[in-house]
Amino acid sequence: MHPRYAAKRVAFLTQHGKESLIGPLLATALGCEILRTEGYDTDLLGSFSGEVKRTDSQLKTAKRKARIGMRLSGLTIGLGSEGAFVPDPYGGLMPWNIEVLTWLDDDHGLEIVGMAQGPARSMHRSIRNEAELEDFAQAAGFPEHHLLLRPQSESDLRIQKGLSNWTALKQAFAQCLRASDNARVFAENDLRAFCNPTRQWMIRRAAEDLLKKIQSACPVCDLPGFCKVSHTPGLPCGVCRCPTPLAKAFQWQCAACAFTQVVSAIEPHADASRCNVCNP
Repeated sequence: MHPRYAAKRVAFLTQHGKESLIGPLLATALGCEILRTEGYDTDLLGSFSGEVKRTDSQLKTAKRKARIGMRLSGLTIGLGSEGAFVPDPYGGLMPWNIEVLTWLDDDHGLEIVGMAQGPARSMHRSIRNEAELEDFAQAAGFPEHHLLLRPQSESDLRIQKGLSNWTALKQAFAQCLRASDNARVFAENDLRAFCNPTRQWMIRRAAEDLLKKIQSACPVCDLPGFCKVSHTPGLPCGVCRCPTPLAKAFQWQCAACAFTQVVSAIEPHADASRCNVCNP
């Protein structure tokens, strides 16, 4: 139990099943009640399938969802969630999922952000027949990972969503193929949370990061949200002592009073495998 959040009610505006992924973890650890809030279509803020383009950043959208949930419920604490899929930051060759959770606490003037990121299950392919459909579906993790289909191309908005069994998938494929002018159907993973187990795992990781930050109290004001905000690279190599890209220190900051503290890395040296001199 957290002394500030025990028995508190937290608004969570969601329509894609995220309350079952996040709620139990936060409720058990903090003693609060995560209240699924309804009354607003969150797809109006952006949809993965392209009907509505997201106009704000991922973080701003998550905060906006939290605010809308707080307004609809009349509660002073809100939780917002927003996901994004981008090319990986290393080589740009594989899909990458970033999940952001925001905790807004108007009682204490707090905004705490949890985040997790990693490889995603987000495939897409233009296909011509059932054999290609079956090959794609198996590669895309179907049926555990649901699919969506559209006629012709990725820009077509005549979308068949939430396809989760072979019968429905093949029926949808036949319909899309009949509606297609180029004899092709565009297939992709359905990226909504309840349709994508890989994304669900990432959302849970973001919730764990958020919880860790909520449970970290500031040494000055004692409010939640004291966490790492940046780092200083240059941890020396254990062999040649040259600076490496690894962090030699971290800056911690309070989400409430902005108190900052620089903490040295626990490890005194970096492994030579991470050194650009020893391992160019």
